[in-house]
Amino acid sequence: MKYSKYHALGNDYIVIRPEELNGELDRDIVRLICHRNYGAGSDGILLGPLDSESCEFGLRIFNPDGSEAEKSGNGLRIFARFLWDERLVGNQCFTVETAGGAVSCEVSADGRSVTVEMGQVSFDSRTIPVAGAPREVLNEEIEIDGRRLTFCAATVGNPHCVVLAEHPTPEEAHRCGPLIEVSPRFPNRTNVQFMEVLDRSNIQIEIWERGAGYTLASGSSSTAAAAVARRLGLCDTDITVHMPGGNLEIQISDGFTATMTGPVTKTCDGVMAEEMFEQDL
Repeated sequence: MKYSKYHALGNDYIVIRPEELNGELDRDIVRLICHRNYGAGSDGILLGPLDSESCEFGLRIFNPDGSEAEKSGNGLRIFARFLWDERLVGNQCFTVETAGGAVSCEVSADGRSVTVEMGQVSFDSRTIPVAGAPREVLNEEIEIDGRRLTFCAATVGNPHCVVLAEHPTPEEAHRCGPLIEVSPRFPNRTNVQFMEVLDRSNIQIEIWERGAGYTLASGSSSTAAAAVARRLGLCDTDITVHMPGGNLEIQISDGFTATMTGPVTKTCDGVMAEEMFEQDL
């Protein structure tokens, strides 16, 4: 099975064309391919390009635990770069359909940077979803690991819980992230960001991704966190999101439509051997 591998600020994805598959890309195969010791190793799989009735390209996004993600900002940037490398697009704007909605992408002249229109961010509990009465989920409290944490929730096509924090650390993300991910408040589980607002143009986040775990960088997490900071009146329109893997530039309009710009790096092309798929994990 041929594949290409890229990373976006240390968040790495394997891109597989659908014609490379002999059958369905099921949960067990996804887990094996993504395994760092027994497989090719990645934070997820991008399957495409697929046919789409509404966009120029279709895309399915898989987490390393085998579940399917609605949307991924880093994954979309990587997929856009893959299309550019394959000469399927140039430097003009094009559209991609995901399970979390349609987005538009544009690759820079040298291919090293991609801008994605991520769509409109919503804080509506019915859309995210978050359990309880219909409301905007802002400045609520949740008790985790014996601590009361203040959080906001948002969706950019996939669910996010943004925890307001002072000096967020990887240890905090590892300790509290998996507990928040599966909290009954979030019927579809949730991505988790621990956010500190540095000033009106900069925030810092640590990330626990639903289905993936601790992550160096995330485009949709950056978008959600920046939108929360703007919604709370703590930041302005243009926000730099600082993460362990690097920085992303996020623009949040007055109507909370989000635009993300950031780098993509190609790491390799490869072929997975047939005997790899004979293993049972």
